[in-house]
Amino acid sequence: MLNINEDTITQAVLASMDDRCDARLRTIITSLVQNLHSFARDVQLTEAEWFKAIQFLTEAGQITDDKRQEFILLSDTLGLSMLVMAQNNKKPTECTEATVFGPFYVEGAPEYENGADIANGARGEPCFVSGQVRGLGGTPVSNAQIDVWQSDEDGYYDVQRPSEGSAVVSHQARGSLRSGPDGRFHFRSILAEAYPIPHDGPVGRMLEALGRHPWRPAHLHFMIKAPGYDTLITHVFRDGDRYLNSDAVFGVRSTLITDWVQHDAGLAPDGSKMEKPFYTVNYDFILNPAEVSA
Repeated sequence: MLNINEDTITQAVLASMDDRCDARLRTIITSLVQNLHSFARDVQLTEAEWFKAIQFLTEAGQITDDKRQEFILLSDTLGLSMLVMAQNNKKPTECTEATVFGPFYVEGAPEYENGADIANGARGEPCFVSGQVRGLGGTPVSNAQIDVWQSDEDGYYDVQRPSEGSAVVSHQARGSLRSGPDGRFHFRSILAEAYPIPHDGPVGRMLEALGRHPWRPAHLHFMIKAPGYDTLITHVFRDGDRYLNSDAVFGVRSTLITDWVQHDAGLAPDGSKMEKPFYTVNYDFILNPAEVSA
């Protein structure tokens, strides 16, 4: 490996890998090295630009913690998250489309019965959410686990708002419930509002330098799991939002856009009396059957 130059460095790196390494790892690293080196040659990358990129990645790691994942934001804003998701979620057209997971999912969210108020004090106008989980043939999927999470009216998720005077997060506008025997579910939360992704770090500076905004259109996150079906990770977007055509993370699909209907004060879907206007949204999810291993 003596006298390596810019023309021979790529093959030297590839030849350095032991033949006994994992075959899939070898495939991935081979392509990664080839494409990285091609990129550097294509743009004639300077040392100053290379060092600035190293600083950028270092800062992304330094700002990342258990409440913020800057590398997911980077992947999302470069379209990589949606590309990987699309490659791995090819389904019949009748199925509900998947979209990005996002950085604000939390394991072990509070469990609720159908009809519960999962807002738990989150700021926002009241909204009643309902729908049905079905299989491809229209069969209701009972006892499906439905995880839902969203931001408040100020654009913050609960994990971004530690309880006052405490480092412990109080879960709001987040919960897990189960579909009924008929596949239906319903709960109360708050109106979905547009919000900016965290942009006070390196990813935000990148977006600003590119002349891009950090905003996401109003949406609810859903993750639905049921035996015999592929797990569905998706959003439901609020029709009419100004950012539907310029989502900072490229996650919008037209089939995931639906109406949020405003109602005057009066009787809510759950029979309660509302003293102020409220919203309702209904959306059905169609799951894809899981492949059965031979």
